[in-house]
Amino acid sequence: MVERIATAVGTPNIALIKYWGKRDDRLILPMNSSVSMTLDEQLNTRTSVLFSEKLQADTVYINGTVQDINGTEVGERMVVLDILRGMAGDKRKALVVSNNQFPTGSGLASSASGLATLTYAAAGALGLELQPRELSMVARRGSGSACRSMMGGIVEWRKGDKPDGSDSYAEQIIKPGEWPELVDVMAILTESRKKVSSRAGMKQTVQTGILYRSRLDYVEGAVERAIDAMRKRDFQALGELIMRDSMNMHATMLDTWPPIMYLDDSSKEIIYKVQELNQSEGRIVGAYTFDAGSNANIIALEKDVGKITDMLEGLGSVKNILKLKMGNGPRRLGDGESLIDGTGLKPVA
Repeated sequence: MVERIATAVGTPNIALIKYWGKRDDRLILPMNSSVSMTLDEQLNTRTSVLFSEKLQADTVYINGTVQDINGTEVGERMVVLDILRGMAGDKRKALVVSNNQFPTGSGLASSASGLATLTYAAAGALGLELQPRELSMVARRGSGSACRSMMGGIVEWRKGDKPDGSDSYAEQIIKPGEWPELVDVMAILTESRKKVSSRAGMKQTVQTGILYRSRLDYVEGAVERAIDAMRKRDFQALGELIMRDSMNMHATMLDTWPPIMYLDDSSKEIIYKVQELNQSEGRIVGAYTFDAGSNANIIALEKDVGKITDMLEGLGSVKNILKLKMGNGPRRLGDGESLIDGTGLKPVA
């Protein structure tokens, strides 16, 4: 079989109406649909993959460190390699070398970026020509939110109803160039790993949450309303939906037992400051949203970024501010950008 090294770069996404909880942990089937914005390459993951008969076992390097993949969460996520090998009829083991350009496990969607990029690169290394929908279903098995990072722009992850997951996939709703004014102003408060992983937190909420069932009653309608607002370019309607959904999700986390608290005092300060800014302007200037972490994402239109940035710069808790536009999804890189030394079957020094 032909040995080829495939290298790709991919990016995270920020969920505007969020996914929290699975109906099937093995297939990673969500309890609700979600919609997100794929971000540009200021935050990215670069991954190279090689399948070779010379390898005795799958070997994974992340940020220069070899990973334990036996019975670990990283190992569980490598199921995407098995799925793609099955599709290709290829039993060769893989060398995976991946570098994140942002902290892993800090609530910045590193798993979405990482698993989307891994899926894209591994499919290329196996010579598979898969459509974006097929790739999203593979990436989903490694990290649910990764399925949304398989495409650019605004993306919906349909929860589906079938037990086998064949109707749970991502679909692009709006291409990046169709609403270029929409941006994400990201306020970095911490780069520390969160105490409770998203995977563990979701399971805990589904099992113990009292308010969680109420969330499921409303969230599908919220997805539909958000998509409608985006298609109409109605930022005022979209902004309210974004903020209310973020607070609703975090309310179910607080209602979990024992409670899960991803938001800290600095997060809450940003919430209050954004509310004050919106009230002073008499309209929604920015819409805050928080994934499973304390770092803030403020969705806004390009014309209002300066006001939001000025507000954030006045807060001592904000370590860094990024303005991210819509990204295009994963893309292949040339041989000169590979992270693998093909002759030695090892990471590039």
